[in-house]
Amino acid sequence: MFRRLFIGALPLSSSISIAPAVVWFRDDLRVSDHPALMRAAESGRPVIGVYVFDERAGGRPLGGAARWWLHGSLRALGAALAALGGTLALLRGDEHDTIVSFAAALGAGAVYWSRRYALAARAVDNAVQTALDAQGIAVETFNASLLFEPGDLVNADGRPYQVFSAYWRAAMRRGVPAPPLGAPRRLNGGALPAALARQCVALDALGLEPTGPDWAGGLRDAWRFGEDAAHRRLRAFVDSRLGGYAAERDRPGIASTSRLSPYVRFGNLSARQLWHAAADAYAHGAATQADLDKFLSELGWREFGWTQLHHFPDLPRRNLRHTLDGMPWRDDPAALAAWRRGATGYPFVDAGMRELWATGWMHNRVRMVCASFLVKHLLIDWRAGEAWFWDTLVDADAASNAANWQWVAGCGADAAPYFRIFNPVAQGRKFDPDGAYVRRWVPELAGLPPATIHEPWAAPGAQLAAAGVRLGETYPLPIVAHDAARRRALDAFGAIR
Repeated sequence: MFRRLFIGALPLSSSISIAPAVVWFRDDLRVSDHPALMRAAESGRPVIGVYVFDERAGGRPLGGAARWWLHGSLRALGAALAALGGTLALLRGDEHDTIVSFAAALGAGAVYWSRRYALAARAVDNAVQTALDAQGIAVETFNASLLFEPGDLVNADGRPYQVFSAYWRAAMRRGVPAPPLGAPRRLNGGALPAALARQCVALDALGLEPTGPDWAGGLRDAWRFGEDAAHRRLRAFVDSRLGGYAAERDRPGIASTSRLSPYVRFGNLSARQLWHAAADAYAHGAATQADLDKFLSELGWREFGWTQLHHFPDLPRRNLRHTLDGMPWRDDPAALAAWRRGATGYPFVDAGMRELWATGWMHNRVRMVCASFLVKHLLIDWRAGEAWFWDTLVDADAASNAANWQWVAGCGADAAPYFRIFNPVAQGRKFDPDGAYVRRWVPELAGLPPATIHEPWAAPGAQLAAAGVRLGETYPLPIVAHDAARRRALDAFGAIR
């Protein structure tokens, strides 16, 4: 089934004399606003789409949740290309060797792709281009992932910006991003020659979905794959939730955000499509200027993260600012495990961690609180949290994940100061005032009223009994007291400054 869907659509006639064009898909799994695909379509060449799955790409395997999303995105992309008359070939192996040998064996006249910006990926792409140039195969590359080239925005000294507000002002001076492209009306596609078709693999053979314990049931309930689903979600957001976004975006208990991040991460949507959809909604009165500015600035933080990774390729592994290089992080496997499974005894934190495990996603405000709790309440190295988010988030990318963790820890660009320690009780009361978010993800506390649901240890015994809550049994006691943890963190961070 998958071989037919992903490998062949229309046979390539042996009489065709025009050398085919290869479109090398990576993190751009869509057919609209895809400059490389449009260029191939306009070339008049037969078009073959290719995806190469390389476990070692980027020096870091995809996390489990991201692999699951990739599987669904490839299925949807194959169907979208087939509907246009195109073909998607799935290959497995070393990216460089596989794409170069495939293009040569196909007799390709050109290879088109969307640029990548992590150091390891850029190195592969440069080496592929050199090898294809040597074989006389034309190469064209395009920016399809970001609003701005990450190496272009630098300060007056020629250095990357370290403060987001200055970076975003410079970006805004570049003007409005170009409007997104549509999809090609038709592709002059075809099936592969038999010898090459035998080198392709079926989607299921890539092993992207979980085997054994099926942990993805909640993810399947939470998400729909592909470009069409992405556009439906985008349209619903700009029509009904962009208005009020500036005021409501921090409330996880209501539908206040777009939840578009995984679609952007895998290129089911482009940043330009989000920008212009939001701007059009504003122009038609669906949102205020404040709503639009806040939403666009969130796209800006993504751009800022990729700029950091472009200039500092060790961002997922090393402190950007060296103020934390001597930090005596605690080695506490039990505390780390409690944080991972949402059993810290702090309901707002536990709700976030359980939402993450169940759906592969977590509200941004809650991500900050959960990350701060690990780093500052538990004094556990931010890299342990970054690794867990990498494995469990459907939207995890190398730039945003690392940049956000470094921001929380206080060692990243424009980072939160070390003395900014989120109080998880106060955060819950402020942003989940009626307790709706906690009730959904920590149902054992659902019977508590808003006054105590974020601080169950402060509830009267009769109230706990009426709600069926037995602290230490049905729900854990806090693994650390907030005031003591705050003092410990301030002492530890202050000692190394």
